[in-house]
Amino acid sequence: MQTRFYTLTDYPTGLPDRALFKLESQTLPELAEGEVRIRNSWLSVDPYMRGRMSGIHTYVAPFELGKPMEGAAIGEVIESNDARLNVGDKVSHMGGWRDIAQLPAQEVMPLPDIDVPEQAYLGVLGMPGMTAWTGLNLIAECRPGDNVLVSAASGAVGSMVVQLAKAKGCHVVGIAGAAHKLAWLESLSVEPVSYRDRNSHELSDAIRLASPNGIDVYYENVGGICLEAALSQLNEGARIAVCGMINDYNAEEPTPGPSNLAQLIMRKAKMQGFIVADYWEHYPEFLKEVAPQVSAGKIDYKETVKEGLENTPEAFLALFEGGNTGKMLVKLDS
Repeated sequence: MQTRFYTLTDYPTGLPDRALFKLESQTLPELAEGEVRIRNSWLSVDPYMRGRMSGIHTYVAPFELGKPMEGAAIGEVIESNDARLNVGDKVSHMGGWRDIAQLPAQEVMPLPDIDVPEQAYLGVLGMPGMTAWTGLNLIAECRPGDNVLVSAASGAVGSMVVQLAKAKGCHVVGIAGAAHKLAWLESLSVEPVSYRDRNSHELSDAIRLASPNGIDVYYENVGGICLEAALSQLNEGARIAVCGMINDYNAEEPTPGPSNLAQLIMRKAKMQGFIVADYWEHYPEFLKEVAPQVSAGKIDYKETVKEGLENTPEAFLALFEGGNTGKMLVKLDS
């Protein structure tokens, strides 16, 4: 059986060029003992993957040039040489950026028996949802009544954060850009704030208008002027969960830090970065709390879907151009 997959031909500087992504094919070997073969139906592309294209080992190893790229995926087992998984099982795994994956069974997880679309396990009930829940609850220790600010609030992670915070009874402000994203936030009873055509001082003023009682929790996905503006509005004892800084992912030289970092001292605030993989032991707790809300339609989540394996690089690059509302997904032919 043939598999088609993407490789990276070089490590990019700045925003990756489409030409760096090469679609290749090869014949898969016979299944070894304990392996399964999966036909992928959904692929995830995520901002963290840009770090894996740097050639530098950060919290995860870089992609190897010329080798199949990886990412979260959902698919169906089509051959199995492991007693734990059967043909027809729907599963999640990290053999993405390809149409057919062949993996050790211990690297494959059967999907939970919950009444939600299977691709939800790449978004609202997958890594993005778990990241939102972890940062809000375990890192920022969000409490009912907190004033919460979220950057990239219409993205896969940010849109979950704002809704989980609203469910706690918090006053929530969401930073986004495009008009339709701001409108979606408003429909979620979130105070929308645009960063477009504003410097950090102007953005800070807009945040103050949206949250006159300051900010107790800031969920950081962007960095740049968003972080500087947020620091100016912190309340005493504020907590900042740093999930990502997409503003810097494609920077070709070091970007300047916030000019007002001393606010952390004056406000006696805490700022902590985190990697969700370090907290994955809490996934069952997250699923127990959030899955019933998703199944009952109490959480509004959006997906931006690109069709076909051939459009996987375009889907990834669109993440850095504001091309997604909610989770960016690639749907493969069944």
